Amino acid sequence: MLFELIATISAAVGAAGVAILLRRLTRGWLARWFVPVAAGAAMLGVTIVNEYTWYERTRDSLPDGVVVANVHRSQEMYRPWTYLFPYVDRFAAIDRASIRTHPDRPGQRIVQLLFYGRWQQPRQATIVVDCARGLRARLTGAVGFGPDGELANVNWHKVAADDPVQRASCADLS
Repeated sequence: MLFELIATISAAVGAAGVAILLRRLTRGWLARWFVPVAAGAAMLGVTIVNEYTWYERTRDSLPDGVVVANVHRSQEMYRPWTYLFPYVDRFAAIDRASIRTHPDRPGQRIVQLLFYGRWQQPRQATIVVDCARGLRARLTGAVGFGPDGELANVNWHKVAADDPVQRASCADLS
């Protein structure tokens, strides 16, 4: 966030400097208001570019084995251009290296689900996915495990067959 603020301020100063230079080169032909307008436009432009490139920068910095499972594209009324060009403001990823199974329950997988959001600290949740039955549950302290891998006190939720988190969790491990 600090680097984005520095980049935004630098863009404003640079654009204002170019505008002042253009005013001098044109001997005042450009209006005085051109300098703050150029600075403001540069700040707005840098902010928009940072918003639209946040997802790619964050995704590319994920460690090996972490796979993006789902993205949320945002459209906001106070940003009318997002109706034409929505941007990703949050996404969920799965740490495939952390997937665990029980030998007696190969269709169930325990997965670390990571949540990333713009201007938010990453969060994580441990979930269990039943690939065969299309169920998913969050593991909490109340969940118990039997000797054969049977889960007790689990609040299962049915998910759609094309659920991206379910697909990414149940994909064959390589």
